[in-house]
Amino acid sequence: MAYEAKEIEVTASDLPLHCPTKEVSLWCSHPRVFLDITASGQAMCPYCGTKYRLKAGEAVAHHH
Repeated sequence: MAYEAKEIEVTASDLPLHCPTKEVSLWCSHPRVFLDITASGQAMCPYCGTKYRLKAGEAVAHHH
């Protein structure tokens, strides 16, 4: 099954980030994987190739 790679802009309120997101129908989804977007501001899903990008100006709170 081929997925169409796309890019999604996310905000700090979307964290922790996981793919597939809750908007994806269960029948066409892959296993949930959490993605670390905090270091570089972007991440790519290893299953479907969807690219996630943190919205410009968003501050990510680091938990201690």
